[in-house]
Amino acid sequence: MRIIFLGTPDFAVPSLETLIHSEYEVVGVVTAPDKPAGRGLQMKCSPIKECALKYNIPVLQPDKLRDVEFHEQLVALKADIQIVVAFRMMPESVWNMPPLGTWNLHASLLPQYRGAAPINHAIINGEKFTGLTTFKLVHQIDEGAIALQLPMPLGENETAGELHDRMMVAGGPLLLTTLRALQNGNLHLIQQESAAAEELKHAPKLNAEYNRIDWNKPTIEVHNHIRGLSPYPTAHTILYDGDVEMPMKIYGGQPFLGDLPLEIAGTVHITERFELLCATSNGWYSVTELQQSGKKRLIIKDFLLGFRKIKSLRFQ
Repeated sequence: MRIIFLGTPDFAVPSLETLIHSEYEVVGVVTAPDKPAGRGLQMKCSPIKECALKYNIPVLQPDKLRDVEFHEQLVALKADIQIVVAFRMMPESVWNMPPLGTWNLHASLLPQYRGAAPINHAIINGEKFTGLTTFKLVHQIDEGAIALQLPMPLGENETAGELHDRMMVAGGPLLLTTLRALQNGNLHLIQQESAAAEELKHAPKLNAEYNRIDWNKPTIEVHNHIRGLSPYPTAHTILYDGDVEMPMKIYGGQPFLGDLPLEIAGTVHITERFELLCATSNGWYSVTELQQSGKKRLIIKDFLLGFRKIKSLRFQ
């Protein structure tokens, strides 16, 4: 079976390497164009391109997926199937090109959490389980027939970064099992319409407004929001020292289980044990790691040791 692999970020690399080392032949890779990065704005290629070059696999980097030249290059590779992991939307002329179609690895148990940020939203919503799904692409985003699924439990303090890394490792074997079942005629597809027995939860693209912490919510919702955005794109807030504004990214924390009276949400209390506590609607949240805008990411003790409070503190 001849495979074209489409992907861009680190998340897709283990899946590509799994297929490269399998009995199948990866005949080409499609990824994003190189772009300037870093302080020197030097051109940098994607992790998937780096992986493909390591194994001497041809790389295509089209600016536009509808370009005639790009289509001709795909046809010339004579692929039987295309595999997509963390890539952009494709026109039907691309995903419907190979005889066996195009198959995607999605980081949720479809039909739940269709969209661009399934890992983040599953944690933010306090799910106990999530997982991976392989499915066949159709025109509607993330609505193709389900091939295989791998349920994965979620830890109550697990971050988006930790879940990302677990899924990154597990994705390749699930894709390989899908391909083998497809080749052997043992793959039984499930249409998502019949699988959607409950109200669907969605996973739209994240934005700065959504990522801002609402301290007026219950403690557990604040906790889930912060860990669901850690370490990237990171939940953010503003720490006020009197009238002085200090934008902050909050990377970690936990519900505070000590005995403190309720205060107005956003009220900050610093303990003798170098704990920074913020009041929520029903309790307190202990911030354990943060980063002030323009400064280094710090554990809370180091931040407090170097911080001089002028007036009363509050988060907002």
